[in-house]
This record gives sequence, C-alpha cells and structure tokens, in this order.
Amino acid sequence: MGEITPSENEWLVMEVLWNHQEAMTAAEIIERLAGKTEVSQKTIRVMINRLLAKGMVTYTVDARDARIYHYQAARTREECLKLKSSRFVSNYFGGNASLAVASFLQSAELTREQLEELGSLVETLKDKKC
Repeated sequence: MGEITPSENEWLVMEVLWNHQEAMTAAEIIERLAGKTEVSQKTIRVMINRLLAKGMVTYTVDARDARIYHYQAARTREECLKLKSSRFVSNYFGGNASLAVASFLQSAELTREQLEELGSLVETLKDKKC
C-alpha cells in the first residue's frame, strides 16, 4: 500500500491549510510558503496534487474562473498525527507502541515536570481503559 500520510514537505502545505480558516488557492499556499522552504512553486503544486490523491486535501472550483481551485484540508492535524504515529510505530517498532514510547523516553532529555505530565497522562489512559 502507498503512503497515506503527508510526507515531510507535504506536511508544510498542510500546516498552511490548517493555520488558515478559509480555502486557499495554490498561489496563496505558495505565497505563505515563500521563505519557509526552498521547494519550487511547481513542486508545491505537485505536493498539492499528491495530497489530493491521498485524500488529505479537497478543493472547490472558483465560481468566476474554472481554472482556479480553492484547497482546504480534508483531515485535521490531529487525524494526520494519529495516522503518522500509528504508521511510524508499525514500520519501526513492529506495532509495539510501548517499545516506541520507551525508546523515545530513553532518548529524550525530559524535565521532572515533563515526566510528571507523562505520568498523569498514563494514569488518565489507564482510567479510560478500565
């Protein structure tokens, strides 16, 4: 099966769409990405088409000019993060989420406060599962 989540560069396009409340044209997306990436305008248009094929983006045709499309995110940031995380755990940790979390915790430099926050999250998740 092909990749169903946004690639790293496609994620930049999604961020622009998530941060903007209304649908945007390709030109507006390109303008927002100016200076944030070295990717060409043509490549950004290709990324938009890939996101359409993945079902991450939808579009409407401009009422005054059928050559202009207005794009918007079809999935929320949270949905994409969940898909990306699930795929990552599956691909790199054999689907073992606890192994993935342990690996991140051991390699991260966390403060005591952050560890306490994580402990609280674990307790909350335990309560939901029971």
